Amino acid sequence: MERDFWEARWAAGQIGFHQGKPNRLLARHADLLDGRRRILVPLAGKAVDLRFLAARGHEVVGIELVRAAVEAFFEEQGIEARATTLGPYQGLTGGGVTLLVGDFFAATPEGIGRFDAIYDRAALVALPSEMRARYVPHGLGLLEEGGRVVLISFAYDQSKMEGPPFSVDDDEVRRLYAPHEVRIVEEREEPTAPHLAERGLTSLTERLYAIDIR
Repeated sequence: MERDFWEARWAAGQIGFHQGKPNRLLARHADLLDGRRRILVPLAGKAVDLRFLAARGHEVVGIELVRAAVEAFFEEQGIEARATTLGPYQGLTGGGVTLLVGDFFAATPEGIGRFDAIYDRAALVALPSEMRARYVPHGLGLLEEGGRVVLISFAYDQSKMEGPPFSVDDDEVRRLYAPHEVRIVEEREEPTAPHLAERGLTSLTERLYAIDIR
């Protein structure tokens, strides 16, 4: 993972990917994670979704490369946190959320345990294609048997804008997660957020997937 790149983005406040309230697709389809106790959130940032999931009774573990993002989550959410260590990571924990600082690819089942589900809103699309090919099997290796991935991804004309975030179309999602069961729960075309429009992208297709591990 390119720590310097992401630390510079956070230091400069270039975090247009951050949403100040729970993701609309997650809020509408939160039942996709019901009954799944332990949820992993890769490249978690300071996502409000973390608190939303914890409030629904899940044990939420996020992995984030930039420590400033981890500290900002607990400060902005008003959650009292304490230091924690899990496997190769140090981090903060409180309010049902544990955020670990470090490289997602350092995570192993022996170090941080296994999870009932992965929630991915902005991780897959943050990675270039060669890293996406590593990211997916690495994450699946952290799931319990019968686990589920809830993925929010989007596709657009990549010639209109350089990533990140990158375009990940439906064909690529199905190829990356084969042979597992990939289902589109909701799909919508929509105008882009201002920070993407400024970069020349005016529309995209957003998809919510439920991916069940066979």
